Amino acid sequence: MQMVILCGGLATRLGIIAKEIPKSMIDINGKPFLQHQIELLKKHDFDEIILCIGHLGEQIKNYFGDGTKFGINIKYSKDNQLGVIGAIKNAEPLLRDNFFMMYGDSYLPHLDFNNMYQKYQNQDKLALMSIWKNNNKTDKSNIKIKNGLVTNVGEPNSDYVDYGAIVLNKKILELIPPNKPFSTKEFWKKLTSKKQLGIYEVKKRLYHIGNIDGLKELRKIKT
Repeated sequence: MQMVILCGGLATRLGIIAKEIPKSMIDINGKPFLQHQIELLKKHDFDEIILCIGHLGEQIKNYFGDGTKFGINIKYSKDNQLGVIGAIKNAEPLLRDNFFMMYGDSYLPHLDFNNMYQKYQNQDKLALMSIWKNNNKTDKSNIKIKNGLVTNVGEPNSDYVDYGAIVLNKKILELIPPNKPFSTKEFWKKLTSKKQLGIYEVKKRLYHIGNIDGLKELRKIKT
């Protein structure tokens, strides 16, 4: 399996903590956050990771290299400040026919990536999104579902949240304009309008370092 991790964000919510290092390189109890992500992915069947880098991305590249010392193949793509979805379009030459996408600040110890990929292969949709019924706990709920599909994204009174990992078919890149910023909300709406965004529900919570509270919480569970 191939994973694309989006590591190019400016991390403005973390303030001075991420002023001189990329968010993915923030120390979590002796290791960069991204190393914790990679070690988690290695417990599943991933053999290749694509890192979409941007802000201070050379620090990531210098630390992780081609992945040899971490036991996994790593390649790089510049995100060119095109946003999450634009960055994936930029990485198109490196992508396999089917691939995972994960946010660069998500830590998902309760997600069975192998089982999720199996479900994706057994469906006839272009994408499968992991979701969690968080009822606005830990983060604002932004997903509505019906009959096994995501029906609305970013709407009020939602029950579920985007858990942080999505399986995609490379054909979805046809929906993305090249060299232009493209928001995740706009992209998910395109997929939902075509009834092409399936769901994979996770029962336990996710963790993230998107803000100071999330960072402090993850440092506690990784002690």
